[in-house]
Amino acid sequence: MNKIFDFFKKIKLPQGKRPKLGSIIFWGISLVLVALAFSASRSIFRCWEITNLPGISPSTCANAGTSVLGTPVVNDQGTPVAVPPTPVPAAPEVQLPTWDGASRINILFIGLDYRDYLSNDGPPRTDTMILFTVDPQSKTAGMLSIPRDLWVNIPGFGYSRINTAYPSGEGAQLPGGGPGLAMRTVEQVVGVPVQYYGSIDFHAFEEAIDSMGGLYICIPEKIRIDPIGDKRPEILKPGCQTLWGYQVLAYARNRYTANGDVDRAGRQQQVIYALYTQIFNPANFPTMLSKAPKIYAEASAGLRTNLTFDDLMKLGVLMSQIPIQNIKHGIIDTTMTTMHNVTLGGQNASILKPMPDKIRVLRDEIFISGGPTSPRAAGDATVLMQQDEARIRVVNSSLDATLGQRTANYLITQGMNVTEVTAGQNVQNSAVVIYGPKLYALRYLLTMFGISSNSQITFAKDPSTVDIEIILGNDWMNRLPAGL
Repeated sequence: MNKIFDFFKKIKLPQGKRPKLGSIIFWGISLVLVALAFSASRSIFRCWEITNLPGISPSTCANAGTSVLGTPVVNDQGTPVAVPPTPVPAAPEVQLPTWDGASRINILFIGLDYRDYLSNDGPPRTDTMILFTVDPQSKTAGMLSIPRDLWVNIPGFGYSRINTAYPSGEGAQLPGGGPGLAMRTVEQVVGVPVQYYGSIDFHAFEEAIDSMGGLYICIPEKIRIDPIGDKRPEILKPGCQTLWGYQVLAYARNRYTANGDVDRAGRQQQVIYALYTQIFNPANFPTMLSKAPKIYAEASAGLRTNLTFDDLMKLGVLMSQIPIQNIKHGIIDTTMTTMHNVTLGGQNASILKPMPDKIRVLRDEIFISGGPTSPRAAGDATVLMQQDEARIRVVNSSLDATLGQRTANYLITQGMNVTEVTAGQNVQNSAVVIYGPKLYALRYLLTMFGISSNSQITFAKDPSTVDIEIILGNDWMNRLPAGL
């Protein structure tokens, strides 16, 4: 009713004239009729019974407590009660992969198109796709750059440029979204399984580089860069120098050189090698490990990945043991594609049609011996642990002075190479310190000691002769097998 009076308050009568008696009567009758009509219609629709309407009738209605199907719902005392709304089915959960730390993994790095961000016209296309592979068994790695104009069959969407796989998956809200569809598309093109992905936005990338103190990189020739945001274009001179995050990003994104996207892919791989060299330099690695949580925290707001932080740290320790000469690289370039013109969205577009045979040759070179689908680490966990030949230090930090040697004896019976037994300060929970990538032995120990919390796992660099240090806490005193 208040809304009706507010409505009539807004009605302005003609100015400068005294309203006539007829006008007053007209508006008065109109007001009453409208008020009565409003009240009646509200009552009718609140207590509507002719057809089914969603919701529950108010308690003032004769059919109070009636469900949307017209059947009253009552409690044990016969009093009508409201029917809770039908729950909305939850979106299907996506099963995340798990890495055992010893099998080869392939990771798709996705860089999104900044121009699409600016236009804010739906999910962005991918500006960069690099497929990384890491094999813990052979201590080798590789990366393959995939051009964004590659003409491919996107599952469920037909043929298009590969850079449209991500926005297609995002727009259709497929399980796994854009990254999931991009991974499936790359799997078909390259012919290898892709278990993981990583995507980081531009600002998060810049902040991560700045957190490292900049990136030391050698520029082969003079190049003009155009940073995103409000920074002005600048010229980078040839030579080795330290660049800040915004400069590194602009350098990696530049495509206005002789060979266009191929040159840009080369610069991106150069940046990756520079990052590898700086992070895994023996003089820098301990510092980088200590900074890792801070760098991850600063970048995580713009980081999207299905790798856990633990897996990222595990991967980092593994990469520190891979010599740079064991990292292969390649680019799907114009020698493995043919250029064509098609119509996309009503406009003429240049595309690159792949030559599958030539791409497979490059793939096999990068994905090293054993083929691109190098078998998953399998077999008896004890046998795999023994093959690792990890050097183990046992640190007794429990209240039982004999626990260290008894545990060492037990580990030796399992086939472990225990080289040291020492004493430490008393702790409640057992923990492990990882110095080297003996991942079968690590997996075995984590299972044996029931270690799963991040706080119980530490990564460190140690010039000594051990690969893994197991710290025995009071929780292990009653778990060591009887008789030892």
